[in-house]
This record gives sequence, C-alpha cells and structure tokens, in this order.
Amino acid sequence: MLKYYRPLAKISLILVYLVIIAGAVVRMTGSGMGCPDWPKCFGYYIPPTQESELLWEPGKEFKEGQVIIREEALYVAAGDFRTQNRFNERNWEPYEKHDYAVFNATHTWIEYLNRLLGALAGLATLFLAIASFGYWKKNKTITLVSWAVVVGMLFQAWLGATVVYSLLLPVRITLHMVMALVIVALLIYLLQKTKIDVSKPPYNQKINRLLWVALALTMVQIILGTQVRQFIDTQIDMLGEGAKNLWLSQPELQFYIHRTLSLVVVLLNGWIAYIIFAGKLAYSKIYWVLTIIGIEILTGIAMYYFDFPFASQPLHLVLAALLFGLQFYLVLETQKKVTTGETS
Repeated sequence: MLKYYRPLAKISLILVYLVIIAGAVVRMTGSGMGCPDWPKCFGYYIPPTQESELLWEPGKEFKEGQVIIREEALYVAAGDFRTQNRFNERNWEPYEKHDYAVFNATHTWIEYLNRLLGALAGLATLFLAIASFGYWKKNKTITLVSWAVVVGMLFQAWLGATVVYSLLLPVRITLHMVMALVIVALLIYLLQKTKIDVSKPPYNQKINRLLWVALALTMVQIILGTQVRQFIDTQIDMLGEGAKNLWLSQPELQFYIHRTLSLVVVLLNGWIAYIIFAGKLAYSKIYWVLTIIGIEILTGIAMYYFDFPFASQPLHLVLAALLFGLQFYLVLETQKKVTTGETS
C-alpha cells in the first residue's frame, strides 16, 4: 500500500484545492443556495435542469424526499406516490430548514458540481487513510493524521450543510473556508513527512519563526477577506450587479485593515526571501510565494480601482489558499527535525 500513498495524497490535495476553486466560483456567481437541501439537491442525486421538474402536476410520480416549489415554498414528498387531480397536503411535508424557495438552473448546477468535487475529495482521502496503514509499524503519526483528514472532511461536509441551512450565514462561510485550509495543511504535512530529502539546507531558526508569523498573517488576511467579501455581497443585494463602482465606495473597517495588512505581508515575506537569498539557502518555494503575493496584490488593486474585473474575486481567494499551502510547506521544510518515509 505504501507505493500508492503519496500519489493518493497528491490527488487528495489537488481535489481539495479544486473544491476551494469551485467554492470561490459559487460565491462569485451567487450560487450558494442553488441546492436548498443537503446532501441531495431538491431531493435528487442528479439535480433538475428546468423548473417544470419541481412543480406539482396531476399524474406525476414522486419519490420520498423529492422537493417541489409550491406557492413560493418548498415541500418534501412524504413517501412514494403518484399525484391525483388535486394537491393532497397529506402527501407532503413543509421544508422547515429555511424558507428559500427559488430555482435557478445555472446556480443549481454550479453548486452541484461543487458538492460533487467535495464528494470525490472525500473518497480520495478515505483511500489515502486506508493506504496509510502501511505506515502503522514505522510511523503511527502518519496513519493517525491520515484518518484525521477523513474526520476533517466529514466535519467539512457537515459545515457545508449548516452553511446552506443558515442561508449562507457569514461566520459559517468563514469557518467553512478555515476548515478547508486545515485539511490542506494536514495533507501537506503528510506529503512532507513521507518524503526523503536528498539534501536539506541548514536549519535556520529565524526563518522558521518568521515563516510561522507569515503563515498566521495569511490566515488572518483570509478571514478578513471573507468578511470583506460578505460586505460586497450585501452591497450587491442593495445596489445591484451593475453598480460595481459603488460596491466599495463606503467600505467598512475590515477593508482598511485587510488592505493595510497586505503591505505587512509584502514586507514580511520580502524579508524572509532576503534572508534565504543572502544565505544561499535552497528553499525554492519562496519564489512561488513571492510570485503569488505579487499576483494577489494585482487582483486586489484590480478589484478596487477597476471595478471588479471578471473572475478577480475567486482568483484572489484561490491565490490566498495557494499562498497558505506554500507557506505551510516552507514551515515544515525549515523545521529542525524531519521525519522521512518513502521516496516521492
């Protein structure tokens, strides 16, 4: 099983990042309530493509749990039956999780694809955990952390359900994002700890400590960014999609903190890079860190000064998640002691 472990870990990490990308697209398109129930979508494993599938009609067959929209409310089939000439309330139960009863095919399928990627990522991490038993005798930590990833994915799925049931409550969206980053960190840890380093640069305590600070700052920035995004969503609801130039005309305090801290991010990571370059240390991931920070700043400038160009918001979020992953990899790479396992 050992030969499959690292490929499975890499696949799991890629899929988790694809879920993050899909989640960013969901936010950009306002598709968060495209599926008003969970884990199914309008009671279907494969969601409907047109509203007529969700309307009550005489002589139509329904399965238990399927959902209809009737009089601007959701109703759930209480069992398997064929409808008669009149609507029979005894066959239906009101959906009580929330009162959002809107169907938009585009939003539904964007949200469905997000969930589908989440399910694939969950399966990949389960296979990873099973393969981790090959490490049990030599390094139990790898097996335990691998199963912690599975638990994290289950918790993340539950969080996804609570996000829907809460009608996209901001604090739950933020927690959902933070949990995704925790899973990313665990997978990167597993990849790092099962890799044999042919050559390792000298340990530098200063770099390691600065990287921890940079990582914490990135997490703060991501959390602040989700709050700024929620403010923008509110402005969109108030002003409309066509008023992009007004979305940040009167920003809240979180925006100014987020923008100011971005300068701190640049300076801190630039200092870390200077120490690495001056010491001629072989931490090559720092080049990617600097590149992503540069693009991240450009997307932030584009959103503020050029009225949110297409895809700038999801790109900004995805870049932040990639930055977090790279910084965490560097943190592990600069640790004093590295547990090694199989070759990559």
